[in-house]
Amino acid sequence: MAGFFSRLMGTAGSEDKTSDPAHPAQDNIDPFDRDFGPGQDRDSVIYQVSGMLLGYPSEELVQTLPELIRLAQATEDDEFTQAVQTVANWMTAQDLEDVQSEYVQEYDLSRRHALHLSYWTDGDTRRRGETLLKFKQMYRDSGMFTQLNGELPDYLPLVLEFAALVDRTKGRAALQAYRPSLELLRLSLKDGNLPHYGLLHSICGTLPGVSPETQEQVQQMAGYGPPVETVGLSGYADPRIAQANPNNP
Repeated sequence: MAGFFSRLMGTAGSEDKTSDPAHPAQDNIDPFDRDFGPGQDRDSVIYQVSGMLLGYPSEELVQTLPELIRLAQATEDDEFTQAVQTVANWMTAQDLEDVQSEYVQEYDLSRRHALHLSYWTDGDTRRRGETLLKFKQMYRDSGMFTQLNGELPDYLPLVLEFAALVDRTKGRAALQAYRPSLELLRLSLKDGNLPHYGLLHSICGTLPGVSPETQEQVQQMAGYGPPVETVGLSGYADPRIAQANPNNP
């Protein structure tokens, strides 16, 4: 990972520019095309390091932890550094097989911590397919990001990698377009006392606006009701419905 930090810090420009999400000039613009600016240079580090740590905990990832911690420290963001250290501690406090088992249980099998952004807002409705096409088109338009490695295009680590290394402005627009998804995931990780919560807190902190404090506030911010039409994306259900019933796994 030599030179990785310098690559990240030079990605997508250094101008700190944030447009008002509610500005009238952007009201009729597709959310993926809105311009919130590139944010700060350290945002690229937050996106790339968080994306890596939110992925499956492989042996290779464990070996890169010291470098990821150094990258976090170089941002001079104490909260983010602590968030990275928390995940690193979790990954090294027990056998890797146990860590991997916990990860699969919480992120692959659980419906409460889905890492696919459109899952939180669209559930299994037909409009989710349209959303996935939007993410795919964003990657295609960049001309630099085509390999999804079997993942759906709205997979959060994938979106974060795009924002970090390809186009920070476009990536931030996509993240802001699915800000309710990020916030619902953040709150779910907090409720579950999971080690990745701090990463989501830092990611949301790079985006315009203040994070809601409750799921109800997120839903009010998003202005949606529960989707009801399913179209065969098996294994996914609307988490808003699941969360309404604490006995629902």
